[in-house]
Amino acid sequence: MAAVSLRLGDLVWGKLGRYPPWPGKIVNPPKDLKKPRGKKCFFVKFFGTEDHAWIKVEQLKPYHAHKEEMIKINKGKRFQQAVDAVEEFLRRAKGKDQTSSHSSADDKNRRNSSEERSRPNSGDEKRKLSLSEGKVKKNMGEGKKRVSSGSSERGSKSPLKRAQEQSPRKRGRPPKDEKDLTIPESSTVKGMMAGSVAAFKWQPTVSEPVKDADPHFHHFLLSQTEKPAVCYQAITKKLKICEEETGSTSIQAADSTAVNGSITPTDKKIGFLGLGLMGSGIVSNLLKMGHTVTVWNRTAEKCDLFIQEGARLGRTPAEVVSTCDITFACVSDPKAAKDLVLGPSGVLQGIRPGKCYVDMSTVDADTVTELAQVIVSRGGRFLEAPVSGNQQLSNDGMLVILAAGDRGLYEDCSSCFQAMGKTSFFLGEVGNAAKMMLIVNMVQGSFMATIAEGLTLAQVTGQSQQTLLDILNQGQLASIFLDQKCQNILQGNFKPDFYLKYIQKDLRLAIALGDAVNHPTPMAAAANEMICLGGCAVFT
Repeated sequence: MAAVSLRLGDLVWGKLGRYPPWPGKIVNPPKDLKKPRGKKCFFVKFFGTEDHAWIKVEQLKPYHAHKEEMIKINKGKRFQQAVDAVEEFLRRAKGKDQTSSHSSADDKNRRNSSEERSRPNSGDEKRKLSLSEGKVKKNMGEGKKRVSSGSSERGSKSPLKRAQEQSPRKRGRPPKDEKDLTIPESSTVKGMMAGSVAAFKWQPTVSEPVKDADPHFHHFLLSQTEKPAVCYQAITKKLKICEEETGSTSIQAADSTAVNGSITPTDKKIGFLGLGLMGSGIVSNLLKMGHTVTVWNRTAEKCDLFIQEGARLGRTPAEVVSTCDITFACVSDPKAAKDLVLGPSGVLQGIRPGKCYVDMSTVDADTVTELAQVIVSRGGRFLEAPVSGNQQLSNDGMLVILAAGDRGLYEDCSSCFQAMGKTSFFLGEVGNAAKMMLIVNMVQGSFMATIAEGLTLAQVTGQSQQTLLDILNQGQLASIFLDQKCQNILQGNFKPDFYLKYIQKDLRLAIALGDAVNHPTPMAAAANEMICLGGCAVFT
């Protein structure tokens, strides 16, 4: 099949990464947004969201030609809202065309009426008018000959230039706004509908890295600008794919307001154990995206809210595991993780061949390795998947998930990870995710200790803490993490979204990890000591 012919203003279906096609419109990109090098692509604005992205031509389909096909394979609520937004856009565009047509007809009727009133009645005047009309027709005939003789000259001009000469803009009419560029059904779309579209296939989504660019970047979203002062505000809009030498890969969920809305939930039964600060947000997002979820929590009352949202209640961890295909768990520390699996009516009692267990707790590598061994010994499948983020990010479905273990299980968890996080990474064998998570939290803990120390020093030396934050946000340290934490401190808001005791737990485990491989971690040790002395309330 010939390549799809698209142009500015066309309505399309755009496929981004692993996710279902989404309706959008080809528009002009912002001036400060560079077009990626390599294959031909268009800048698409997606309906029903605030998302934009560069999409390769082979990942685009005309909207009208494939509307019924896409609606059949996508059932999400946000997807339907996006389709409704397209239809509303088409109705408005059609209404404008009809208004313009009626206006033109009214103008013509008024002109005809005026001519009727001023038309001469005497025979002499009628004869003069007839003679005049004959001259006009003769002149028109000569004009046609001149146009015909000049056709070869005009043929050398571009189609766009000819269109501009043949259809000049009416005097006084303002140029069309970019938002109105789309014609409800452009000629290119009509051409596609007239031809065969059955042979059109979505191309593989993983592409070669762009030369001279960050090899982890696969898509270029609106936040990919050259304005360092505002980049930190849009970090959550970036979509990355990681193919490292270790074999790590990632499942992306991008902006949760758009891509998460198009998730096709797995038909597997999902269980979830632990409804704390992180687990509560995760379960809420799983339910919102249409997953079938059975919940259990040590304090049973915490389950009530999720039961009202459509979750099922499990009486024990063993019952949840035995009745579900994939069971997730998110608890506070290594002891709680072990008790959940090995304790009375624990996970291990519900494991049988084919049952899947995903531990999302932040624990040490030894603990997670032990849990993996006992699960697999019973014929179960195991994946560790600790999460990076806080309560707010959990509620927003914007966590970062680090996974290791059973690769097939990682793939089976794709829709779940998309619902709960913006990105997930597969890091290889069991234990790697635990180590990486401790290192990440060690860096964050040490960073916040330094920020707290800097803000305090600014205050005691008479410097503005707000100005310090503004300066940091304009520099290389700019990040959402920095801005949110500092704003909370400046406003006196110390409501915890991640408890201090858990930060200290992670720092201790990270220091122990360093000791195990004979690698010093003096900065983490200093941060841990600072917390022990009670000088780091800003972690909350």
